[in-house]
Amino acid sequence: MAVLTRVDTEAAPFVPDPISDEEAAAMFRAVVRLFGHWGVTDEQAAKLLDLGLRTYGRWKAGDVGRIGRDGKARLSNLMGIHKALRIIFSEPARGYRWIGAPNDAFGGRSALDVMLGGELTDLMRVRRYLDSVRGGW
Repeated sequence: MAVLTRVDTEAAPFVPDPISDEEAAAMFRAVVRLFGHWGVTDEQAAKLLDLGLRTYGRWKAGDVGRIGRDGKARLSNLMGIHKALRIIFSEPARGYRWIGAPNDAFGGRSALDVMLGGELTDLMRVRRYLDSVRGGW
């Protein structure tokens, strides 16, 4: 006779794999190209990434240093914003322009203005807004 045993059916909490240093460096290179499409200056880029201007310039030239947890989170949010814009707008140029356009959702400020608040939560605010517009979770 077979014995029945209790099986735990409760789902384990989702814990994403940490972003590797190699992945972060690749995201940094992609974000630099993205900033070009968005018309972001080096000063603005440094602020968005919470880097000194000289550090940003050195990294942009190819000498990417160690990217910490906060930097990886910033890069991840910027890539998420880009992804959401590509889903929402069929023409990439429209998404690129949207970043700098005034938006009622942000009190008439642009998404770039919001993100230039300098805090990680400013990037997250724009990403959450776009995810809600596109129906993401």
